[in-house]
Amino acid sequence: MPLARPANPKGNVLDHFSLKGKVAAVTGGARGIGLEVCRGLAEAGAEAIALIYTSSANADETASQIAKDTGVTVKAYRSDVTNKETITATINQIAKDYGRLDICVANAGIASHYDSLDYTADQWHEIMRVNLDGAMFTAQAAGNIFKRQGPGAGSMIFTASVSGILVNVPQRQAAYNASKAAVIHLAKSLAVEWVEFGRVNCVSPGFIETDMIGSLPKEWSEKWPELIPGTRFCDPAELKGAYVYLASDASSYMTGANLVIDGGYTLP
Repeated sequence: MPLARPANPKGNVLDHFSLKGKVAAVTGGARGIGLEVCRGLAEAGAEAIALIYTSSANADETASQIAKDTGVTVKAYRSDVTNKETITATINQIAKDYGRLDICVANAGIASHYDSLDYTADQWHEIMRVNLDGAMFTAQAAGNIFKRQGPGAGSMIFTASVSGILVNVPQRQAAYNASKAAVIHLAKSLAVEWVEFGRVNCVSPGFIETDMIGSLPKEWSEKWPELIPGTRFCDPAELKGAYVYLASDASSYMTGANLVIDGGYTLP
């Protein structure tokens, strides 16, 4: 079975970006990039958004606000991407609640910074459990639903990082870099395996203005703009269009791609 074609490829281009009737799930959806992804998918007309979070005191309020702003059904689901049974149950519940699942964004991730010679086993495994295992478990759950729904049913999107294709300086973060490189190749692998029932792509952001950057040493954050041709960080909201593109029929022939959005950081 070939990669699915959109219903009307010669239709108005703006219609290709519409997510009307689509149900989406986003892990790490309560803050940062994930929050803006939820907002973007809702703004593009999705029928329902499942905002999946692990720890947030305001997830329900955040979901309610997006729903109020967009007129789209948005509901928060607490889950744990590192536990296969838990995230699988959550994804299955979302599909049950809304009758289907069309879009899944594996966005949950963490970072830490240690000299490569100093990592403890727990520090290494913590990164891999969230960033790689969590991405895989989320994708497996969504992929099984896509397969049951039939040809061309789903769009799976991973949030990777430019750290998966280069080594950032001056921070030391071998585990994070390795986890994101693995996510990029995981997406390529799944794209080949899932071609009959879904597309699989990655977004690799550069330096994004999130709480994660704000918590890091000032000397790092002052150094990074000097390394970016665009000379500034990215507002998370500047990424939401890319996720809408990958989720929609506008990217119907795009699978296995890694979309780098970094202000030119990876170019020099």
